[in-house]
Amino acid sequence: MEILVKVLGPIEVTDTEGRPVAVGSQRRRELLGRLVAAGGRALPLQVLVDDLWEDPPPTAAGAVRTFVAELRRALEPDRLPRTRSHAIDTVGTGYALRIPRAHVDAHRFEDALRAMRDQPSGQVAGVLSEALSWWQGEPYADLDASPWLMAERARMTELHRQAVELRARAVLDLGRGASLVPELEVLATAHPWREHAWVLLSHALYQGGRQVDALASLRDARARLLDQFGLESVDSLDHLERDILRRAPHLTPAPRDEDRLRLLTRTEATGTYTRLRSMSTVAKAAAVTGGTNLVLAQEQRAAAAAEAERTGDPGLTARVIAAYDVPTIWTRADDPGQSEALVATTRRTLHRLGPGAPPALRARLLATIGLEHRGTRDRWAAEAATEAEHIARDLHDPNVLVLALNAKFVQTFQHPGRTSERDMIAGELIDLSTRHDLPMFEILGHLIKIQVYAARGGTEAAQRHVVAAEHLATIHEAPLVHILTAAFRTMRLAERSTDSAEVAHAYRTVATDLAGAGMPGVEAGIFPLALLSLRMRHQRPAPTDPDLDWGPYRPWAQPLLHLAGGNLEAARHAAATLPTPPADHLYDSLWAVNAHTAILLQNESLATQARDALSALRGEIAGGTTAVITFDPVNDILATLDQYLNRR
Repeated sequence: MEILVKVLGPIEVTDTEGRPVAVGSQRRRELLGRLVAAGGRALPLQVLVDDLWEDPPPTAAGAVRTFVAELRRALEPDRLPRTRSHAIDTVGTGYALRIPRAHVDAHRFEDALRAMRDQPSGQVAGVLSEALSWWQGEPYADLDASPWLMAERARMTELHRQAVELRARAVLDLGRGASLVPELEVLATAHPWREHAWVLLSHALYQGGRQVDALASLRDARARLLDQFGLESVDSLDHLERDILRRAPHLTPAPRDEDRLRLLTRTEATGTYTRLRSMSTVAKAAAVTGGTNLVLAQEQRAAAAAEAERTGDPGLTARVIAAYDVPTIWTRADDPGQSEALVATTRRTLHRLGPGAPPALRARLLATIGLEHRGTRDRWAAEAATEAEHIARDLHDPNVLVLALNAKFVQTFQHPGRTSERDMIAGELIDLSTRHDLPMFEILGHLIKIQVYAARGGTEAAQRHVVAAEHLATIHEAPLVHILTAAFRTMRLAERSTDSAEVAHAYRTVATDLAGAGMPGVEAGIFPLALLSLRMRHQRPAPTDPDLDWGPYRPWAQPLLHLAGGNLEAARHAAATLPTPPADHLYDSLWAVNAHTAILLQNESLATQARDALSALRGEIAGGTTAVITFDPVNDILATLDQYLNRR
């Protein structure tokens, strides 16, 4: 049975025939609403507990699991017992709503609004008029106020206002603005700080033949903005006032049929480039805010690149790919499949452009390869980053150079022991960005410095860069930075605190924040790995809580998990089949785990491999490069390995 979920008003679930589906109590409706608000992203159990209760009772986790089971039965009455749910999926310790976006009114509304950016006015007016009709009141109207709900209502309400304004602009462009006056009066009065609403209202009044009222509306807007917000003048108000006074023809468009056809043809011919490149540009802006926006931004970027390549125009494809130049601080991709598809598209595009490609564009594409192809030891990806750097230096183009340096940073992880090189890259990023006003890459430089000093054990020096990064992040509204610096503070706490319960609680908070950051490449498996580092440092068995999601790091933890469960034979078998740790931020952490495993199992071969792998990192802290988790100093681990191997 297919279902439809409505949250743009009271929460309501129906089948495709409009028959209501009973989902039960207030708590179950709130859980369903919370999963809808996550936009398909998995929410850990602890996040759900904290969001559903202000003061969670001891039974809260069990209650959430019960609510999930009851919702599954309500949403999938025909599902056989003990078969996988296609409505609410279990992901690690949490849950994700898997109902198609087209079957959830809030998601369908967001998708419609996103799709109508830069589309022809006739299409925008029609699609958004229908989308706005789906609203039946305040989002999640039957739920009580809570922090997650207030934030989601505010977000959806802002999207509603954007849709109203975008639709109004489209209707005005068609010359039919008179009908908009009542709703625009409500919008402008309710939100007097939105100068665009006043512009739309005045334009609609003018198209309704009310020139005097239009001018009066503009002057009223100017007075309100001055009195309430101290704005002396707003250009858009001034420009419209001048156009109304001179009766500018463009204010009342009425194209003939042949003109409309010619305009439509021109839009279709030239609109593909504008639309696709703007998708990447908007994705770039959204990515900085993190959370669901980051996930959506990456999806939109990938979709734009794929669609651009299908046009068969390598120049268009190259510019769409290059429009997204967001800094990268982590070496595990959030969506490896998506990253590899983008790398493949970029390589094909470079080949099709050939040697005659504009140098700056070629450098951006090469840097994209270096940024997206990570966690491996593929020489061609490192060579792409190096070539991008050389081109950028020859061009003396700081915008291209910071991107190339970012790619070079990512590729330094192909081989251990290159902390000094990362230190130099960070210093140049900070210097370049300060001189050329590139704040996002200046933040990146400070974040790399934090990782460098954390790896060297220089936590006090790292703190100076924490302060600088947080200051810039506050100014430029980059909330992801504060999550990463909070993780560094937790790492510092782990280094100096003897209270493992306190540190574990702090790491749980970090895990919760990361779960909402839209960065699965950073989030996945970090929390249990942090708990393991604490257990190892206090000579305790590995944590065996079945709710822990080890993510991509389970193979390296598995021997210790078997040991903690008393299964020595299984531990030896798991240790014998360990994969080689990938060339990324967790390389030394996983080799520290392997070294610990080798000592406990008296595995000479694994101990020798661990010693060889960690030798290039003498003088550093294992795990420090992450600036999130910390194991022992590499020198201490090597000394323990040498002591064991020398006894053999």
